[in-house]
Amino acid sequence: MPWNKGKLTGHKPPLKPREIWVIRTRLQMSSNIRELAMFNLAIDSKLRACDLTRLLVQDVCQGSHGGSRAMVMQQKTQRPVQFEITEQARLILEAWIKARRLKSADYLFPSRMHASPHISTRQYARMVHRWISSIGLDDTAFGTHTMHRTKTSLICRRTKNLRAVQLLLGHTRLESTVRYLGIEVDDALEMAEQTEV
Repeated sequence: MPWNKGKLTGHKPPLKPREIWVIRTRLQMSSNIRELAMFNLAIDSKLRACDLTRLLVQDVCQGSHGGSRAMVMQQKTQRPVQFEITEQARLILEAWIKARRLKSADYLFPSRMHASPHISTRQYARMVHRWISSIGLDDTAFGTHTMHRTKTSLICRRTKNLRAVQLLLGHTRLESTVRYLGIEVDDALEMAEQTEV
């Protein structure tokens, strides 16, 4: 039996601003600090699941305060990527770190299982599916890559600057960014011409 029989494959769509707001509000109302911190950081960082789950406290904090920027080495590409952490995300991260009494060298999202020091990408994927289904969307159409694509898609839509998105994603080739965002070639050429003018 093929692994993808009956499953939706291909690019996972990014979240829309209203969907982000609804998920964030639901997590705040349920007082789920860990998942709210993870959701906010996933949106801000644009990191793949494998990089997000392995973040250390020291990656996002200087001392006891959350940093406004962070830089991590991507596991897949072995290239550094920098990202901004919004104030909203910083505040909840600080609350999470304080609530768990995490130290600088600790994993930011430790596993509750003794076999693993940090949550697995599978655990993270289950959280993402829960967040998506909690707002009435079909969770099979979304995944962890949704979180990875959301902010860059919003930035691209707002600024039409493919070069900026390419830098944010750490892509070496603009073609990779175009393919990643699911933009038609004609639209990409038009965007590129607008930013060069």
